[in-house]
Amino acid sequence: MPDKETLYQQRLKRYTTALRKGKPDCVPIRPFVAEFTAKYAGMTCQEVSYDYRRAFEAALKCAADFDWDAVAASMVYVWTGLTHAVGLKYYGVPGIDVPADTGFQYREPPEDNAFMRADEYEQLIADPTGFLFNVWLPRVSGDVCAAGQPVTFRSNLSFLKGGMAMMSYFHAFGPQIERLRRECGTVSAIAGILKAPFDILADKLRGYLGLAMDLHERPGEVKRACEALMPHLLHVALSSADPARQVPIGFWMHRGCVPFISHDQFNTLYWPTLKPIIEELWRHGHQTMFYAEGRWLTHLDAFLELPEQSIIFHADQDDVFAVHKKIGHKFCISGGIPNYLLAYESPQAVRDFCKRVIDEVAVDGGYICDASAIMQNEVSIENIRTMTDFVRDYGQY
Repeated sequence: MPDKETLYQQRLKRYTTALRKGKPDCVPIRPFVAEFTAKYAGMTCQEVSYDYRRAFEAALKCAADFDWDAVAASMVYVWTGLTHAVGLKYYGVPGIDVPADTGFQYREPPEDNAFMRADEYEQLIADPTGFLFNVWLPRVSGDVCAAGQPVTFRSNLSFLKGGMAMMSYFHAFGPQIERLRRECGTVSAIAGILKAPFDILADKLRGYLGLAMDLHERPGEVKRACEALMPHLLHVALSSADPARQVPIGFWMHRGCVPFISHDQFNTLYWPTLKPIIEELWRHGHQTMFYAEGRWLTHLDAFLELPEQSIIFHADQDDVFAVHKKIGHKFCISGGIPNYLLAYESPQAVRDFCKRVIDEVAVDGGYICDASAIMQNEVSIENIRTMTDFVRDYGQY
């Protein structure tokens, strides 16, 4: 068995070769395991979501015990200790708002009480940062006082607690990534974060129902708002990206596909305000991982407009074989192993499906093994081990 640094360098080369459409020594394995890590480490969802140190330890235990090439430092990415510190209303916390063994939940704002009102687009467009701080934050927090209201001790304290919590959490990722390397020989799979401007409106401001109405009643304002958010989201992605330009920027895709929006709305609102960001990231040497939650097959022609190797397409509910036939000549593909298979089917069924993926999708390289979606605690430990062992043995080039 090689020492951990030698193992790390082997895995890094394997992973980055596949990311860039090459053929490494074998198929890389990069599972985005979230609450699965709690299950494997004997913890509850509440424990790993409310104490990020336990989430880190659970991730390390999985990385040490499984022969994986890359993982996220922690895929239980919302630390509910931080969200509670600032009194955020839009997360359901395990053990408090939902059962202790259920992952944290996102609460969609009601249409008639969205975090941003329909008549407030011009405020957002004029000053996105000012709007978020002065208008949005008091609405999403139970502690922060709105502009014009008397400032309370609790409101002031929320900024202090929130700032301390953010510093504690964000500064902990560097040492966690180093521990993955030093103790497990495992690569940190992604660096940086990107969201589409359209998804910011849908997820955190208007809510999906509110935005669905806006698409018909005020599409011009929706587009201008997306354009106003573009430079801010690009800055966040660039400033948090891997300085070595080895691993991709994570981009989780939410509301921009059919049937959430029409093809026309994708072509006129979603894509024109996302494509330039991806191209600029690539100009700086950064790949973007398109974690395509839902079904995006009908939009693959648009993605083919991007420069070769600029993205990695992660297949969720799309048929991974169809995705490979459409864009596999140009971009690395990841995922496509159905979560239901890993959760409820037999180990032999897992082997059979993984064999087909390796034979048809990974045959010429440019494929990274992973489940279709982030793995929570319904996934079977036996099936994860089966997937890992089979892909490692059969996926040799």
